[in-house]
Amino acid sequence: MREKETTLYIGPQHPGITGNMMVKIKIKGDTVVSSSTHVGYLHRAFEKLIEQRNWLQSFTILCRFCVPEPDPMELTYARAVEEIEGREVPERGKWIRVLVMELARLQSFMLWYGGQSGSAGLYTLGQWSVGDRNYVLDLFEELTGGRVYHMFIWPGGVRRDLPKGFKDKALRTMDYLEKRLVQYNKLLFDNVIFQKRAQGVGIIPKDKAIEWGVVGPPLRGCGIKSDVRIDEPYEVYDKLDFIVPTFEGGDVWARALVRREEIKQSISIIRQVLEKMPEGEYYNKIPNPMKWKIPAGEAYVRTESVRGEVGFYVVSDGTERPRRVHVKGAAYTHAFTVLDKILPGQNISDVSFILNSMGACPPEIER
Repeated sequence: MREKETTLYIGPQHPGITGNMMVKIKIKGDTVVSSSTHVGYLHRAFEKLIEQRNWLQSFTILCRFCVPEPDPMELTYARAVEEIEGREVPERGKWIRVLVMELARLQSFMLWYGGQSGSAGLYTLGQWSVGDRNYVLDLFEELTGGRVYHMFIWPGGVRRDLPKGFKDKALRTMDYLEKRLVQYNKLLFDNVIFQKRAQGVGIIPKDKAIEWGVVGPPLRGCGIKSDVRIDEPYEVYDKLDFIVPTFEGGDVWARALVRREEIKQSISIIRQVLEKMPEGEYYNKIPNPMKWKIPAGEAYVRTESVRGEVGFYVVSDGTERPRRVHVKGAAYTHAFTVLDKILPGQNISDVSFILNSMGACPPEIER
């Protein structure tokens, strides 16, 4: 008897999908034959919305590109505007920016733990990690006034200085998270269920990774060392001591190992920033935002997010708002093209598992 080919739709509301998107798969038995990613459930058009607002109002839109990690969008856009205008950022402002970026990486990694373990049926770790993420969000709330959307990094620096007692609270939080990582390892990485589900699954061929445009942890999980913070240092990353972990294999397991090590690196970076941060000004004040005109020009700026490289191409025609804003994010590649290449031949139960390992933000596709 010949196996029947069946079409299934995973999403846009499936808990294993990282946002409002849908993956259309064709299966024979329980094996994926073909895959096609569909977006169109978000109604965003962020780039055009930004172009209809002045240079500062745009920050309310930037956060929505990737809800789990909005801060790299703020930083990349701010750096592009600064490059066009020629506005300098005070030294302390640069250090605070790096602090924010690494805290953003930490809280995003906590969400990844929950999604990756939950899609393997290991729900306990998700409850732990999302709960622990709240301690990082507490720091964001104290620093920026918001837990998820911050609008804290602006052209010229940051919106405010560190509040009194923030350093000690942040260091205590890092100590706590570092201890928790030991328990995370026992529950996830030492778990034979996760090992068997992750090893040899969702492989990205090393010789195809760069050709396909893979970035971030998925690229480093192919054994390729690439990180904008090292390759093209910005802010004060060149003054910090950290490594870029890589692992061979290109599978879900290798990508998980990369993220586990990157959490440790982020904790180390945060400690270094808190200890080395100089005193001084943190913000080079901009003019009246409603009358602020940026000289005509263009800039392309890259930033390393938890998902990989994020790039902003910004064009000014000398008026109070951008002439053109174009965003290059990891999600378009990872969830829209690479996913369709690596899903065929996989088991249907691994579709969401593999997608979580790619670290996709669907709004970034529908920009």
